[in-house]
Amino acid sequence: MNLMLMGLPGAGKGTQAEKIVDAYHIPHISTGDMFRAAMADQTELGVKAKSFIDKGELVPDDVTNGIVEERLAQADTNVGYLLDGFPRTLDQADALAAITDKLNKPLDGVINIDVDPEILADRLSGRFICKNCGATYHKLYHPTKVEGTCDRCGEHVFFQREDDKPETVKNRLKVNIEMNTPLLDYYEKRNLLYTVDGNQEIDDVFSAVQKVLDTIKD
Repeated sequence: MNLMLMGLPGAGKGTQAEKIVDAYHIPHISTGDMFRAAMADQTELGVKAKSFIDKGELVPDDVTNGIVEERLAQADTNVGYLLDGFPRTLDQADALAAITDKLNKPLDGVINIDVDPEILADRLSGRFICKNCGATYHKLYHPTKVEGTCDRCGEHVFFQREDDKPETVKNRLKVNIEMNTPLLDYYEKRNLLYTVDGNQEIDDVFSAVQKVLDTIKD
């Protein structure tokens, strides 16, 4: 099966990707992994990508698309693949369609893990850290045993990283919603989109994913 995984930050994509890869024995292909491998192997496109990354610039689409094509052309994807983090734009989606047609490895389905953004905001902004010893907690999933007191060192002063602050998290989600919505429409029009309710326990989400994949296989 040739799959793509979508979902907002905090929706559990990474966890579900691991479960899909373990159950269906297909390679997990993430944008970051592709870039790191291309740069480590010093392929022509990897060298080009590094030149932009080293300057803090965005890697142009033609380079990114080329790296994706190189990765999908490798033999391990002949049994299928799970693409994660690409495409991010409609232009990249068109490029991916052209690449997968050329390689005769078209997408069979796009799995979208759908979670209420308000729930995601709580998940992502719940982390707090002890200022004294650095112990990490979460207001929902790993609170301190005694409210306001660090389990490890007993101190009472905590802080949040900038990335974990509610206003930062909400803005990050807003940006991702704006980026993802056109892609979801794109794949829905092509009858490739399968939306799974991510507001469930991890194993229940995976059961729902498996039902979708069974449908795709048939």
